[in-house]
Amino acid sequence: MATVSSPAFAFAPAVREKIPLIIGLAGGTGSGKTKSAMRLASGLAGGKRFAVVDTEAARAKHYGDQHAFDHGDLQPPFTPARYTEAILAADAAHYPVIVVDSCSHEWAGEGGCLDQQEQELQRMAGEDWKKREACRMAAWIAPKMAHKKMVQRLLQVRAHLILCMRAEEKVAMVRDPADGKMKIVPKASPTGLDGWIPICEKSLPFELTASFLLLADAPGVPRPIKLYEQHRALLKDGAPIDEQLGERLAAWAAGGAPATMAVDTPEKLLEEYSKCSSRNAWEALEKRRAALWATAKGNIKQRLKDASDTAADRLRSP
Repeated sequence: MATVSSPAFAFAPAVREKIPLIIGLAGGTGSGKTKSAMRLASGLAGGKRFAVVDTEAARAKHYGDQHAFDHGDLQPPFTPARYTEAILAADAAHYPVIVVDSCSHEWAGEGGCLDQQEQELQRMAGEDWKKREACRMAAWIAPKMAHKKMVQRLLQVRAHLILCMRAEEKVAMVRDPADGKMKIVPKASPTGLDGWIPICEKSLPFELTASFLLLADAPGVPRPIKLYEQHRALLKDGAPIDEQLGERLAAWAAGGAPATMAVDTPEKLLEEYSKCSSRNAWEALEKRRAALWATAKGNIKQRLKDASDTAADRLRSP
């Protein structure tokens, strides 16, 4: 169909090309979020240098001998406006990828949204505790508007963005229906897993192209928080984030066919079963074994079954 236009607006056939991606990686200590972000950025950048906006006391420089990037140190106050300024500066410098590590300070760091809400509450009510309670919701208006403005600007950035976020383990008290007693359980959240919840504004993971939670029991292995079906095929169950995933995402965003994923083989699964160290990793391997089962020949089925059982027994051992 030909382009249709009017004095006020124009329509043209939609073509997938030059799509900037915004990817969120959230995790606690030892989950591999910074390393994963670096590997993903290297693949997305296609060999070019990328930018890192670092709020973590220059810890990103630990990876300076492993990846080609330029480092920018973002100091407090960690306001949404300062994050926006740093990211737009990197975009104006035409970096293909921008890593922000960590985006959590924009919410919970010095000068972040939580601090801004407290400052607003102090301005509105001072030490009048009854008035403070009445003003609590109103004090969120300015910080949340600043956060929304930042997100709106990020959606206009031409570079691919990778936002690292800290996650913390939270619990809740619930009543056991069996005996009526209260017990402590991992807190449930739309953005969490096993009680681990990203430290950020609650809707941020859903504003992004894709967002993942990483856990320390399988570092670098992404658990989807938000993931479109067209991107799901680019990931491999149980595999950690790496440069090849970045390359596949870059190819998709550019409008071309994604790079072909490495073909799973029985030998590869046997090796990974021997190294399997967590229940989540074992379950991911089981899915891959099921996918290979129909085409497996000779005694390979028994070898895979034995490797699976051995790994499961090892994980059950104290």
